[in-house]
Amino acid sequence: MTPQQPAGPALALRGLVKRFGEKVAVDHLDLDVPAGSFYGVVGPNGAGKTTTLSMATGLLRPDAGHAAVAGADVWADPVAAKRALGVLPDGVRLFDRLSGLELVRYSGLLRGMPRAVVEERSRELLDALGLTDAAHTLVVDYSAGMTKKVALACALVHAPRVLVLDEPFEAVDPVSGATIRAILTGYVGGGGTVVLSSHVMDLVERLCTHVAVIAGGRVLAAGDLATVRGQGTLEQRFVDLVGGTRDVTGLDWLR
Repeated sequence: MTPQQPAGPALALRGLVKRFGEKVAVDHLDLDVPAGSFYGVVGPNGAGKTTTLSMATGLLRPDAGHAAVAGADVWADPVAAKRALGVLPDGVRLFDRLSGLELVRYSGLLRGMPRAVVEERSRELLDALGLTDAAHTLVVDYSAGMTKKVALACALVHAPRVLVLDEPFEAVDPVSGATIRAILTGYVGGGGTVVLSSHVMDLVERLCTHVAVIAGGRVLAAGDLATVRGQGTLEQRFVDLVGGTRDVTGLDWLR
């Protein structure tokens, strides 16, 4: 990763559309993620967050629109786009019959990195993420949190300019969560860009410099954190935007 920032946005999404049968999951979505930002993407279940990030990173082909990473079109120039990109998808299977160390090595070698560099970085990442003792254990035998951490190591090994992380803290214990937050904060401080989806508003509010609220496959609000949340908390703003309710009626039988 270089400290220089690209002239345009780190991630630019234009007119993204994705349908699954009659359901429109993403509806002509536009979004710019500034370079050097820690960008949170929040929304209710079924809002289109994972579908959007999958199209933005080349994991899912859009029905319309395009995405660019550091100026490189994800679908027209996938090699250049993916060279600048590190991805932690949610729910995508890993090559789990490799050990943790082998998996991170494999990810680096697939990127064309020198073997000596891959070896050094793989061990550093596993150590930083608390996986040294499990380096030679098959990933299939990892816990959910360990699997999340080794997948993050795979996303980081080539020092990408842009990291797209779908629910990176899910199933991760508090100590590991603090470590991941420190790694990501340092990465952004060094000029990288993080795009993070999460349901935990407090986490997004503490970590992110920018945020987008997505519902119904569209962006309802986007910009720097202070502007989007206004005078209240991000959670209050989120509920107002998506039309949720804070009051629960009925269920008298539970009282």
